[in-house]
Amino acid sequence: MTNLSFHHLLDANQISEADIKKLITLAEKFRKQGHKKTFTSADCRGLILATLFFEPSTRTRFSFESAMLRLGGQIITLEYGESSSVKKGETLSDTGRIMSNYADIIVARHPQIGSIAELAKYATVPVINAGDGASQHPTQSLVDLYTIFCEKKKLDGLKIGVLGDLKHGRTVQSLLTLMSRHPKNQFTLISHPSLALDPKKKKIIAQNGCKISETSDLKTAIKDLDILYVTRIQQERFADKNEFEKVKNLYRIDKKILATAKKNLTIMHPLPRINEIDEAVDSAPQAKYFAQANYGVYIRMALLSLMTK
Repeated sequence: MTNLSFHHLLDANQISEADIKKLITLAEKFRKQGHKKTFTSADCRGLILATLFFEPSTRTRFSFESAMLRLGGQIITLEYGESSSVKKGETLSDTGRIMSNYADIIVARHPQIGSIAELAKYATVPVINAGDGASQHPTQSLVDLYTIFCEKKKLDGLKIGVLGDLKHGRTVQSLLTLMSRHPKNQFTLISHPSLALDPKKKKIIAQNGCKISETSDLKTAIKDLDILYVTRIQQERFADKNEFEKVKNLYRIDKKILATAKKNLTIMHPLPRINEIDEAVDSAPQAKYFAQANYGVYIRMALLSLMTK
């Protein structure tokens, strides 16, 4: 067992409030020390991280690799799954079992729902789900949670808008899982009806005591928000490309719409963005999505450190 309540991290529901407190405390320690410091009390020297990516990634893969290197550990990596025996027909469960001989912890992404749980089935080292299809991305939810903590200094009593592809967005599902535990939070779900959040997931949020409203009207919704979490329309999840064409340009954050928002609004985005945020917004004080990527290194450093102890 690790210093956290889970051995493998496959689903945001596994993360307890005690885990969050431990992770934020350690991430804050790392952040205050800065990137260039040598870490001695909670490092990963002598350990190897395997990053296994069967689907493209920039921020998740490199932030995990950066985090491990900053902790003094080493990495071995697989990109797009092209150089593994999975291409020959090896099962993911066998891959997890084999990779346990070569690494001390595994971070994996795969396009199929449930795939990372299959990879972890016989793995003898901790496995972290870095995204399995449209299902879960629990470490992105930790990045988002930590970003909110750093920017707002609290995790409750917030009006949170979630914009874009709520149907396919695994980052949305994971974030709502964690933030809905704080019953004083209010959520505004902003999307085209065809991209709305699954009713079953809405029910879970409501059961946690949080208020939920749904709208397709961004201009009205943005005025009262403390946080706006923007997501891209995920073309790769659409079976019918014509349906994607209908919704791909529905929403765009620009300076004009930003002028109607609160001055202390925090705009977040898991990235990559396509055209849903105008580059002119990047210089606005509300834009925190690049800071969000930076915070991600510290929270993933904390996660790697605690999961390997």
